[in-house]
Amino acid sequence: MSWKSRGDPSSSRSFISQKWTLFLCLSCFCAGMLFTNRMWTVPESKGITRRTAMEEEKLNLVSEGCNPKSLNQKEVKREDKDIFGEVYKTHNAIQTLDKTISNLEMELAAARATQESIRSGSPLSGDLKTDSTAKRRYLMVVGINTAFSSRKRRDSVRATWMPQGEKRKRLEEEKGIIIRFVIGHSATSGGILDRAVEAEDRKHGDILKLDHVEGYLELSAKTKIYFATAVATWDADFYVKVDDDVHVNIATLGETLVRHRKKKRLYIGCMKSGPVLAQKGVRYHEPEYWKFGEPGNKYFRHATGQLYAISKDLATYISINQHVLHKYANEDVSLGSWFIGLDVQHIDDRRLCCGTPPDCEWKAQAGNICVASFDWSCSGICKSAERIKEVHRRCGEGENALWSARFE
Repeated sequence: MSWKSRGDPSSSRSFISQKWTLFLCLSCFCAGMLFTNRMWTVPESKGITRRTAMEEEKLNLVSEGCNPKSLNQKEVKREDKDIFGEVYKTHNAIQTLDKTISNLEMELAAARATQESIRSGSPLSGDLKTDSTAKRRYLMVVGINTAFSSRKRRDSVRATWMPQGEKRKRLEEEKGIIIRFVIGHSATSGGILDRAVEAEDRKHGDILKLDHVEGYLELSAKTKIYFATAVATWDADFYVKVDDDVHVNIATLGETLVRHRKKKRLYIGCMKSGPVLAQKGVRYHEPEYWKFGEPGNKYFRHATGQLYAISKDLATYISINQHVLHKYANEDVSLGSWFIGLDVQHIDDRRLCCGTPPDCEWKAQAGNICVASFDWSCSGICKSAERIKEVHRRCGEGENALWSARFE
């Protein structure tokens, strides 16, 4: 049986084929492993490395952009630039609008005054047509506050510090100074008092008629109407109000004002702050004393009423808002109250409130000529119709000072 198996050729072939089969399988496995390592492992590692670097770079960029701090910083910077740009544009636009509105308001004020004068039929309409069309720029308009009973005072002023006739016209043309007595009309318009003032104006041509009923308790209203009328009639740098019992050196006044010509919103005078008088029956009693606080309080700073000056922009402001500006019992307090809350420059110049001789005389001899002189005890020159000539002789600047002065 053993011989049979050894001698059988089919049995020998089967044994050989099994060995070769196993060998071939191992060879194929090793070859497959070698092929796989070269063709797959190496390229895969390089690809992974390359993709990883690119992905990390992209991730870094994305992470930087998505960082809340960097995003906030970039957004804040961008918003700041945008905001500053818009604020700058808005500021320029507001400035342009302010200038436009200011010009329109001035034109409106002039148109209102013209319309009111035409409607009332006052002689002012002729002045408005003449001066408004000429568009002449003046240094100052001086309004001398007067009343029907003050004819002697007016004549004494004409005889002293107020030029007359051709000299007054020359003063307007050469020096740019307008001087007028300022008066309203009586309660019965067209009566004997009004006719007397009209006759006086025909003689001298130096009276500015207002659409206003004269009365001592109506001085605040008269002040508003004066500034509104003056700013509509003449284009000037300054508008002055003075009482008819005060002595004025015109050249010195002009030289004082011209130094402030380039400034805006000026309120010039002798500034004071007197007590608010609550007691009835006393002079300068203030019925609305309770508005100024506790009894014994003082008024806010304001210019004394004998003489003060304001710049054109403030006169225009009064003209535009005259219907809503409150009137107190005292005219100088009313004027000061209209400027409270505004960006106004208060200039306190004591040369606008000198005393009568010897005070103003000593100052003139020392080279410090006064702008205005009066007696505090009388709120003007006591018995001015008789004494103003003496004050003029002793404290006046001299006629040559006016014609030689250069207001530049």
